[in-house]
Amino acid sequence: MHRHLVYVADPMCSWCWGFSPVIESVREHFGGELPVDLLLGGLRPGTTQAMDDALKASIRGHWQHVHERTGQPFDFSFFDRSGFVYDTEPPSRAAVAVRRLDPGSVFGYLKRVHRAFYAENRDVTDGRVLRELASESGIDRDVFTEMFAAEETRRETLEDFAAARRLGINGFPALIAGRDRDGYEVIAVGYRPYDQVEGLIHSWLEG
Repeated sequence: MHRHLVYVADPMCSWCWGFSPVIESVREHFGGELPVDLLLGGLRPGTTQAMDDALKASIRGHWQHVHERTGQPFDFSFFDRSGFVYDTEPPSRAAVAVRRLDPGSVFGYLKRVHRAFYAENRDVTDGRVLRELASESGIDRDVFTEMFAAEETRRETLEDFAAARRLGINGFPALIAGRDRDGYEVIAVGYRPYDQVEGLIHSWLEG
């Protein structure tokens, strides 16, 4: 196992949207030395109950906090929706589908899904929207649709969720480092600005 980083995230995690510019900078500055893999953590997969007013208020508070802390844009008209089911499995499976088709495109797709959900109020639990976002990311619609529906993609998505749990990751975003002799080490869990993350990565490399 070569030295590498694993980014654990969810397409419907507001702090992951806040962290999006940070992980972009990590990949830009460390990608040559430390390739970054994406692991889908599974924030609320399989949710079937529509959001009630209490959940809306809780999530809105998180969004406001992320916006204030990171400056990332949010469309708060999302909370005018009625009957929305906050199931993070479909966009997670869409990211896995893109990863299977073209690993190099998965971070761009994750960012596109984040922006669509948080800044554009698009329903990223809808397979049709996920297909449109894949097309916007340069991926053939029909190829994506077939991969998104494949049983192997569903299984790999569940394996991602299970792997995150095995690593002890219960909060997102999370950044993990791995190398041969030491296995995996958690670099950071939760939002941190890039200068802090950069320092933590350098400390791990030197240690």
